[in-house]
Amino acid sequence: MKLVIKTFLFVFIATALFSCKHAGIGKATREDKNGWIYVHLSGSPTDIGFQHGYLLANEIDTMIKLMQYYLPSSSGKNWDFYRAASARFIWKKTDKEYQDEMKGIAEGLQAKGFKYDSLDLTALNAITELGGYYVPELMNKTKTGSGDNKAPGKCSAFMATGSFTKDDKIVMAHNDWTDYIIGERWNIIADIKPDKGNPILMDTGPGFIHSGDDFVINKNGILITETTITGFHGFDTTRTPEFVRARKAAQYSNSIDDAVRIMTTDNNGGYANDWLIGDTKTSEVAKLELGLKDYKVYRSKDTVFIGSNFPSNPKLIKEETNFDVNNKTISSNARKLRMEQLVMVENRGKLNDSLGKIIEGDTYDAIDKKSALNRCVIDGHLEEDPIASKEYSLPPFFPMGAVQGKVTTSDMANKMQIWAHMGHPGGADFLARPFLKKHPEFVKTQGKYLRDMKAYPWTLFTASK
Repeated sequence: MKLVIKTFLFVFIATALFSCKHAGIGKATREDKNGWIYVHLSGSPTDIGFQHGYLLANEIDTMIKLMQYYLPSSSGKNWDFYRAASARFIWKKTDKEYQDEMKGIAEGLQAKGFKYDSLDLTALNAITELGGYYVPELMNKTKTGSGDNKAPGKCSAFMATGSFTKDDKIVMAHNDWTDYIIGERWNIIADIKPDKGNPILMDTGPGFIHSGDDFVINKNGILITETTITGFHGFDTTRTPEFVRARKAAQYSNSIDDAVRIMTTDNNGGYANDWLIGDTKTSEVAKLELGLKDYKVYRSKDTVFIGSNFPSNPKLIKEETNFDVNNKTISSNARKLRMEQLVMVENRGKLNDSLGKIIEGDTYDAIDKKSALNRCVIDGHLEEDPIASKEYSLPPFFPMGAVQGKVTTSDMANKMQIWAHMGHPGGADFLARPFLKKHPEFVKTQGKYLRDMKAYPWTLFTASK
C-alpha cells in the first residue's frame, strides 16, 4: 500500500511540475482541414516545442519511422548515422533557442508515450542538408561511394511585383516537389507566435521547426520562398546549419537586408537555394542565390523572379555546380521557359492569388508544346515519366513530383493569410495501390509507407490573433 501511495505521489508531483514548465499548452490548438493540419503554437521556445510535439505526436512518430525505413535505400545511410552526425556537428551549431524548441518537441512526444530525444528531432530537421549535401561530400572525401550530387532540381516558384502584378504589390507562389512517400505527409500549417521576434505562418512537416520546402510569411511583412539549385556540391560542417538560418530569417527578419544577412552569416552550404524574399512595406522583392563560396543578390520593385532550380550567377555555376545552362530539355530549364511564358508574357500586369493557383498547377510542356504529366511541367509528375530517371538519378517511373502548393499576396500577408493546396495543385490524384501493382519494383523500398496523395481544394489559412 505504501508503494502505491509513493508511486501516486511521484506521478502527481511530476505531472504538476510538467504542467508548470509548459504553462502555455492551453493556448495551443490543432485543426485538420482539407488534407492539412493547422497548429497554433505560442510562448517560449520550450513551450512552442512542447505544444508541437504534443499536438502532432502521432504524425512525428510516423515521419521518424518513415525516415528510419526509407533512408537506407534513398541515401545509403541509416538513422543512427544521421543522429551521430547531428551530435557531432549540427547540435553544437544550433542556437540555444532552437535547441530548446527541439527539446520541447521531444518532451511533448514523451508526454504522449513516444521515446524520442532531441537528437532525433535535430536529425529530422537537418535531413535535407545531411542527406543531400553532407553525404555526397563525405563519399567524395573518403572515397567510399560515387559521391554523385544528391541535390536535383525540385520545386517551382515565382515572386512578382510592380508592373507584373494586378495591384503593383507582391504575389508569391510555390509548389513543393519531393518523393510522394514524404511529401504526402508534408501537410502542416504552423502558426507560431514566439516570445521573441515576429509571429510566422508557414507550411512544414511534422517535427520541423523550419518550413523546409520553404514558404513563410511573418508579421512584419516579410515573405520568403525558394527553389533548390540543381547540381550543387559543397558543405562545411563547421558552420551554421541551413535549417537554423532559415528559421531565424523567418522569425527575426524585418527587411530584405535582414533576411540576406541571416542566411549568409556562417553559411554551411547546406540546401543551397535561390531564395526569393519580399517586403510588403516597400513592395520590393529580391533573389538571394546562395551557394557555399558564392552568393549574389538581385533586387527590384518592378520585376518577377522565377524559381525552377536553375542558377543564374556564372561564377557560382562554374565553381559550385555541374548545371548545364545550355540543355533546354532538362526539367529546370523547361519549367523556367514555361514560367517565363506565364508570368512575364501572358499574364504580365494580371498576376494575383487566383492566377498564382493556376500557374502552380500548370501541366503544359513548353518544350514539346503539349499538355503532359512529366518532369518538364510546373506541376511535375515523375511517376509518369520514364526519361526523368536519367536526369534525377532515380529508377524509372519514380513516385515523385509536386505534392502541394501555396500562394499569398501583399494584402493577404498583411492579414497573415495564405492559400494552401494539399496534393497536386493541378488536381490529379496519386493512388498508391494501383501504382505499386503496376510498378512492383517499389514495393520493397516504399510499400510500407507509400499512401494515396489526394488533391484537395485550395484552402485559406489565417493566423490566430
